[in-house]
Formats: sequence, C-alpha cells, structure tokens
Amino acid sequence: MKIGIIQQHNTDNRDDNRRRLIDKIKKLATQGAQLVVLQELHDALYFCQTENVDNFDLAVPIPGEVTELYSTVARQCGIVLVTSLFEKRATGLYHNTAVVFDTDGSMAGRYRKMHIPDDPAYYEKFYFTPGDLGFEPIDTSLGRLGVLVCWDQWYPEAARLMALRGADLLIYPTAIGFESSDTDAEQLRQREAWMTVQRGHAVANGLPVVTVNRVGHEPDPSGQTRGIQFWGSSFVAGPQGELLFTAPTDSEIEHVIDVNMHRSENVRRWWPFLRDRRIDHYGGITRRFLDD
Repeated sequence: MKIGIIQQHNTDNRDDNRRRLIDKIKKLATQGAQLVVLQELHDALYFCQTENVDNFDLAVPIPGEVTELYSTVARQCGIVLVTSLFEKRATGLYHNTAVVFDTDGSMAGRYRKMHIPDDPAYYEKFYFTPGDLGFEPIDTSLGRLGVLVCWDQWYPEAARLMALRGADLLIYPTAIGFESSDTDAEQLRQREAWMTVQRGHAVANGLPVVTVNRVGHEPDPSGQTRGIQFWGSSFVAGPQGELLFTAPTDSEIEHVIDVNMHRSENVRRWWPFLRDRRIDHYGGITRRFLDD
C-alpha cells in the first residue's frame, strides 16, 4: 500500500490551512498515494493550550460543509483519506473525531478519541467528551484501518483491541510537542519515548503503524507559557517496528511510503503473540489499579 503523510505547520487562518492540505493531498495522489493521513485537528491551531469557551466556535458538524470538502478531494483523487476534526455533536457536546473517507468520497466511518489528556497546554478535557464508539476498525476499500488519535498512542490496550478486531494497520493523527522550558535532554527523551511506544505497538500486534504529527511553533494565546514547539517526526513503521520513514523535526513535509502489507502475515506466523496470550489470567487489566 502506498501511504501518503502530510506534516504541516498551521496558522490561525483555517481556510489557508485547508487549502494547503488539499493541494498536498492532490500532489500525493499524483505520486501514487492510495491512503493519505493528516495530522490531529489539522484545520486550525492547536486551541487546547488554553480553556476558552469561544474556541467551541471552531467545532463543525459531522457530516457538514467541512466533511463535504474532504469527501470531494478523496473522490477526485480516488484515495482513502484519514482526517481529524473538532466535532460538534450538539451544543455543549464535542469530540475529537477522526473521519475516514473512501475512494468514492463516501464516509467510511469515524473514530472518537477515547483517551483525553489534561496537562498544562493540553487542556483537552475542557473541550472533548471521551469517545463512545469503542475501538472499532474502519472498513475501507484498502482494508480495515485501526484509527486512533494522539493520546491513545500511549495505551497498548487501544492498539491491542484494534488488532483483535481485525485492523490491518494502526493510524495515529497526532499533535504533540515540547514545552519550551524543557532541557534538550528531556526533549530528546520525550520524543524517543513517543516513537518507541508506538513501534512497540507495531511489534506486539504484528501490524504497520502510521503516525502523523504537526510541526512548528504555536504560541500560547494566554501568554502564560512560551507555547508549544511541535516536534514533527511523523513516521511509518513496519510490523516488526522497523522504521520505513521518519520525517524531520522542524519542517513541513509530504511524502509517500510504500508499505508491504503482506509482511504482517509472515511476521504474525513467526511471532504468534495472539496465539500465546493468557486471556484466562488478564482479568485484572480492567481494574484501575491492583491495590489489594
């Protein structure tokens, strides 16, 4: 499968962000991309740095005008397209939602982000209701896509459940970066931990992983911090965690990666982790903490 990724620096001009994305989607399609994956909340700045009720104006209905825009480009290019939108389900009810469009422009499915962080400069619990659609892969003409979103990428349970439901690959639209006061050594540890845990999901499940992050500096509107330096480093890993492509840390890029989807079959035969799981002894995993 030829997979296109777009790592982009956003501005506060949503129309321009969308225009640049669509131009890059079309470019990747001309280069042979069959699947194109966008970064998390790609239409706007990462607004979760502050808690501001006015930011709910950024949310869009699904389906709606914005989904029609991406539906059209998916159909025109004949690609499967993974988008990431701020969904307005109802006034006072919002989700961080990945929407997947098939090659004919139809909406193949959606995934609502399940794990919602609440950290300095990442105040997502203020904006997003946790997902209620479960860990269900989305069926497309290219296969079953295990689409998750950003903070989900730290949880092996989420990746495993997607794999157990028959996902052919794991996909993570992402928005993650450094707090500017972190030391260089701490920044390196964080970025390497981020890549390592996701490569571990590839190994543990015998599936390719596609992770697309944003890049560039976005200021804190409140001025309380020095903003977020998104670290880019979008990557594609094969089913043994091998890195097939890694994007730069500090610049935009769009790129097509050729992923051999048949390798997962052999890797899972060599390393039959699903066969050897001791599901009869995993009951404790559904508890918050084993403190007795």
